Amino acid sequence: MLNTLLGTLSEGVAASTSSYESIATATGTGSSATISVSSIPSTYASLQVRATFKATGTGFYVDDLLLRFNSDTGSNYTKHSLQGNGSTATAVGTASTTSIDCGRILSSDAALANMTTTVIIDIHDYASTTKYKTVRIFSGDEGNISNTSFRVFLASGLWQSTSAITSLTFSTDAALNFTSATQVALYGIKG
Repeated sequence: MLNTLLGTLSEGVAASTSSYESIATATGTGSSATISVSSIPSTYASLQVRATFKATGTGFYVDDLLLRFNSDTGSNYTKHSLQGNGSTATAVGTASTTSIDCGRILSSDAALANMTTTVIIDIHDYASTTKYKTVRIFSGDEGNISNTSFRVFLASGLWQSTSAITSLTFSTDAALNFTSATQVALYGIKG
């Protein structure tokens, strides 16, 4: 199913599952406002993150899920997104930001106890030292109730650095902790 979806979102043909190799996994602890994967090898053509996220807090969603590379907190990121909530579609473009927005993250509110935000992120040419890094993001959150706070999110992002990506870090705007329902898996895609 995942390969069918990825094929639809890319050039029409998904890579076989043997093209993906697990690099690392990370799980939220409930006591940290960041979750990171580091020591990423430079031996793949591209990277893919497949993750579910949940953060402490109340209400339908906590805040935006943010991504940074190599601990870079400077204004070196750009993003464009298209998002819809079932009744309204919006488009957003932002330059010179300090992170890439990957969608919203659901809270630990009792009404959302068994629901998470799901995210797939493709990072192309991550090991290149001659060009900026481009990412493609597909995420969504759903509360199984009639509310327009939930949405599907398609985005692209740019890290304006020629450094090879060796680590990635997720956080939220509100610096809330990631619960144990947060599961991040990083895969290398063979070239």
